[in-house]
Amino acid sequence: MPDSPLILLAAGGTGGHLFPAEALGVELMKRGLRIRLVTDSRALRYSGLFSKDMTDVVPSETVRSRSPLALARTGLMLATGTAVAFNLMRRLKPAAVVGFGGYPTLPPLMAARLAGIPTVIHDANAVMGRANRFLSKRVSAIATSLPGVLDKEPSLVGKTTTTGTPMRPAILAAAAVPFAAPGPNDPFRVLVVGGSQGARVMSDIVPGAVEKLEPALWPRLVLTQQVRDEDMARVRAVYDRLDIKVELAPFFADLPARLAASHVIVSRSGAGTVAELGAIGRPSILVPLPGAIDQDQFANAGVLADVGGAIRIVQTDFTSDRLASELSALAADPARLATMAAAARTVGRLDAAERLADLVMKVAKI
Repeated sequence: MPDSPLILLAAGGTGGHLFPAEALGVELMKRGLRIRLVTDSRALRYSGLFSKDMTDVVPSETVRSRSPLALARTGLMLATGTAVAFNLMRRLKPAAVVGFGGYPTLPPLMAARLAGIPTVIHDANAVMGRANRFLSKRVSAIATSLPGVLDKEPSLVGKTTTTGTPMRPAILAAAAVPFAAPGPNDPFRVLVVGGSQGARVMSDIVPGAVEKLEPALWPRLVLTQQVRDEDMARVRAVYDRLDIKVELAPFFADLPARLAASHVIVSRSGAGTVAELGAIGRPSILVPLPGAIDQDQFANAGVLADVGGAIRIVQTDFTSDRLASELSALAADPARLATMAAAARTVGRLDAAERLADLVMKVAKI
């Protein structure tokens, strides 16, 4: 409907930001609203809900270094992006702008504020990201995936709503698949993923862990692993030698269905991954990305680990011996797997898109 209100969704060009934006977009379109995506150039590779004619690319940059020259270059790029985004706001006249975190959301959200347009930010992490932290005092409303994220900040609590992380349709479909723990002689399905770019640590550690499993478990093991192209040959060589049933690829387009089909997922603990594991309800072994200033992945993994839905292993402890021990114990204890799956499910929110859409419409006064 060409005359219906327009909502601009601002998200960086990675799955962790784009997938919740897509889920919200689907819900808003169901309600008769128009949507467009404002993003950086990386999202042009994206093939989901947002076609090229629904996408506006705004210049942006991430803080990559603390050197004065790098900071000046980043500041100049963000200022340029804000000017471009301000012209976009004047042309499109959206009813509201919703940001999903990451530095690429700064120009459109700041431009919306300058233009007097209502703004909402959504943060999926247990610790609010730096871009959203900067925007938090400047936006109309804040949505968080998890409760308590801003409880220690009275100035922000009043405009904060816990909605959960909006789930794209493929995740909602996967969430409808019940968990079935494997019997003693059934296939034991393990999925290894490393985030949108893949994680080299998985290629370094998982093959050695599989080799250290009891040989009696090898025929049961059905392994699916995300592996970067440059690591593919060395990883495949180990599994070929052990005659393991394995599927290796740099990327899985049908990842939600693969999550649902797995008994254990070994993964990093990005906010999107943790939310999806909770929504679908699957046991996991989570290895937080080390070195982050705010340790957001460590906190994210804790959300599942604290309820018994995941095993959290810091990277210094993530060895082939440790992983082999954890996988062996899980394979031998179907009841524990079922308990972990049920515990993970308690964290998931399948109605998050509806809850966030309600908030956006309230802020936009639609």
